Amino acid sequence: MLCGRWRSRHRRHEEPPVPAQVAAPVALPSPPAPQDGGNKRPGLRALKKMGLTEDEDVRAMLRGSRLCKIRSRTWKKERLYRLQEDGLSVWFQRRIPRAPSQHIFFVQHIEAVREGHQSEGLRRFGGAFEPARCLTIAFKGRRKNLDLVAPTAEEAQRWVRGLAKLRARLDAMSQRERLDHWIHFYLHRADSNQDSKMSFKEIKNLLRMVNVDMNDMYAYRLFKECDRSNNEWLEGPEIEEFLRRLLKRPELEEIFHRYSGEDRVLSTSELLEFLEDQGEDGATLAHARQLIHTYELNETAKQHELMTLDGFMLYLLSPEGAALNLAHTCVFQDMNQPLAHYFISCSHNTYLTDSQIGGPSSTEAYVRAFAQGCRCVELDCWEGPGGEPVIYHGHTLTSKILFRDVIQAVRDHAFTLSPYPVILSLENHCGLEQQAAMARHLHTILGDMLVTQLLDSQNPEELPSPELKGRVLVKGKKLPAARNEDGRVLSDREEDNEDEDEEEEAGAAEQRRRAKQISPELSALAVYCCATRLRTLRSVLPQPCQVSSLSERKAKKLIREAGNSFIRHNACQLIRVYPLGLRMNSANYNPQEMWNAGCQLVALNFQTPGYEMDLNAGRFLINGRCGYVLKPACLRQPDTTFDPECPGTPRTTFTIQVLTAQQLPKLNAEKPNSIVDPLVRIEIHGVPADCACKETNYVLNNGFNPRWGQTLQFQLRAPELVLVRFVVEDYDATSPNDFVGQFTLPLSSLKQGYRHIHLLSKDGASLSPATLFVHICIQRS
Repeated sequence: MLCGRWRSRHRRHEEPPVPAQVAAPVALPSPPAPQDGGNKRPGLRALKKMGLTEDEDVRAMLRGSRLCKIRSRTWKKERLYRLQEDGLSVWFQRRIPRAPSQHIFFVQHIEAVREGHQSEGLRRFGGAFEPARCLTIAFKGRRKNLDLVAPTAEEAQRWVRGLAKLRARLDAMSQRERLDHWIHFYLHRADSNQDSKMSFKEIKNLLRMVNVDMNDMYAYRLFKECDRSNNEWLEGPEIEEFLRRLLKRPELEEIFHRYSGEDRVLSTSELLEFLEDQGEDGATLAHARQLIHTYELNETAKQHELMTLDGFMLYLLSPEGAALNLAHTCVFQDMNQPLAHYFISCSHNTYLTDSQIGGPSSTEAYVRAFAQGCRCVELDCWEGPGGEPVIYHGHTLTSKILFRDVIQAVRDHAFTLSPYPVILSLENHCGLEQQAAMARHLHTILGDMLVTQLLDSQNPEELPSPELKGRVLVKGKKLPAARNEDGRVLSDREEDNEDEDEEEEAGAAEQRRRAKQISPELSALAVYCCATRLRTLRSVLPQPCQVSSLSERKAKKLIREAGNSFIRHNACQLIRVYPLGLRMNSANYNPQEMWNAGCQLVALNFQTPGYEMDLNAGRFLINGRCGYVLKPACLRQPDTTFDPECPGTPRTTFTIQVLTAQQLPKLNAEKPNSIVDPLVRIEIHGVPADCACKETNYVLNNGFNPRWGQTLQFQLRAPELVLVRFVVEDYDATSPNDFVGQFTLPLSSLKQGYRHIHLLSKDGASLSPATLFVHICIQRS
């Protein structure tokens, strides 16, 4: 159970808020659009820092282009698009002006830029335009694609190339570069008359823009300390001095001085001592030298193998200093075990972009699922006109898409992010003729990608491993060998399992279930994933090539009543769990309960953000985000005694000290005086006995550099299954707290020591450079 998701906000009136303190962040949030609709253009400092001011493609984007935006056959509007001089956001025109933040999109939120008719929208509605003039900007999260047509092919190419350069440069930026980039953008915005001087009033505006409500007396004292000319203005070096003081990190300075001693630099041996205290694997003098060579900015210090405070801060803010084990961001697990030994990223109703009642269906939903590492997608197949099967949520108002278009999307996008095999979970409602058409499309479109026969004739009953790269498996009903001529078997519809009262005898339910024909052509494609109803957990011999689909209710019942037997079954055979049909708004269930029992294919509505999808993203964050994660040994052994309901006594103590946060995003960019009151909640998701959450106090009016210094501790019984979710919320005493950001990862991939947590949005997009700074200790008994 998550604590406090809908709890009363009056619970801590007796606790005094932590006062706002100025502990200096290292970076600033995404800039809003210019207040005058895009005409106010700050200096080119940001792009100069990116080294792109002389790039012809970027210069053309700065001038802007009139591009035709396409939504439908009749909605095609010309709009002005222009790169802002921060180099990280694009301003665009709207027919009806809206809030400034509604007139921009950010380069860091772009998932891909596609050329030509490479989106569903342009394929359907862009036929009148030559492909060379067309481009699609696909975004992370739920934002719809932007389908555009340029006046010329060259102008389209300028945007394609320019966005590619900006994205590449952004990915390569260090946290320190992001700091310099952001702070000077906001500095220009706060300089209301653009005279390169800052009055105290402008300084106060700057502070509000960056999400801190600083005491006037303290702010003025800081201002006057930097006003060397004593003229009530800051300019040139005075502004830089103010920024330097503002951006100090006292907590990092304290740690640095603890190890550096009086000379205020770290030698290789002193840095090695810090690394050993951090619990770094393989900490050696050679590794310390390598870190100095990589992160130290001062050439003299580098030549003498010394690290300054700046180099130390740069290291702690780098991926090597982050909470996520850098070695786990690549494929590091054994990928040669049977498929049943892995958690596999799985989507439910993949074709939907919204609710399952009236939401649109789209091939783009499959593209987005693959971009998130999904390896098992669902196709609800129904009879369509003209002999062509369609995909949609049957008996609802959801729109329909062609089966063949989805298979083309699988061919074109399934292996862009991950090379490991994809499973197509067919929910078949078609007659024999259109089933044959489905089989034909699978063959002709996928070609050699499609697995059509056993790959190991020596072991025909063994599942392949994920090393079956670039191949597509079909999950569907298989005709019994003795009944191929007759071709009558049960439907493979999930709902067949759910329509019945689950307490009824299987035999009675069987008699009422309508039989359905399965075509031999489609049956032949179910090679390793033969859909079968789970009747018992007491099978004498395991059937590795049989896959059962269970509703979340049925799976929970099995976990509760036959936990260990269910786990033993899942050690050998694949199980797919899906949400109850009663979830009309396409809400999700907690996937952790299913992973605790070794269920491999835990299907979620990828289009619905929430903590459930955060957990899914956290589970598959590691192992190169390839969509396959090796299950713990206790879930892979056929004779395991593990039971998630009885995991034993605590054997791991997890202690986390929440120290500070840096540059949390403003929740309302249109209200300068709206400052967050942040608190941090740590959630433990694992076996029921381990599930817990604890939170810090809130800090009043400071999203810029809040400080907590609070320690939270957890006792864990099954640490190998634990996911840790770091959540930042804006405290509200009278209503539910507002979500600010989160980050979720497996405990087994969490590094110890002083670490930065890089926060994500509700949709899983980066909130860079927003971070938490924590100290982590994991003690195993």
